Amino acid sequence: MAENSDLTSLEESFRKFAIYGDTKATGQEMTGKNWAKLCKDCKVIDGKSVTGTDVDIVFSKVKGKSARVITCEEFKKALEELSGKRFKGKSKEEAYEAICKLVVGKEPVSAGITKPAATGAVDRLTDTSKYTGSHKERFDESGKGKGKGGRETIVENTGYVSSYKLAGTYDAKVKK
Repeated sequence: MAENSDLTSLEESFRKFAIYGDTKATGQEMTGKNWAKLCKDCKVIDGKSVTGTDVDIVFSKVKGKSARVITCEEFKKALEELSGKRFKGKSKEEAYEAICKLVVGKEPVSAGITKPAATGAVDRLTDTSKYTGSHKERFDESGKGKGKGGRETIVENTGYVSSYKLAGTYDAKVKK
């Protein structure tokens, strides 16, 4: 009974790693990249007895001739292949149980993902209150940009000289 639940949780781990990083994946087949990630995240690769190359070789052995992915059954065969190499002093069954315990219940780890930087330099460079010169005129007091009015001098084509005080009063004079 315990083995049955281990198999279902082993298949669940297979599905989680199979869909990792691929929005179109169904969870029925796993790529070589995800197989290598599973082995690395679940500590199947120890760097001594099992290396990344061993994992790739086992993947190539287990998959079909022209296939690029493995199914859940092939995944279990691949774990059997690696179990003998990973746990040398144990029998085949004990080694397979031990490697299944490494994989069961695990999920892909998202380590090393780049997060947005919130350092002092970014804050200092985007603080509009510290801008000087012509850049200062591009923002209002609240720090909101003025748009085109802040970048360019907008010329009014009224026909009057720019500093003429009585602009627009001609029509009132002529009507008299």
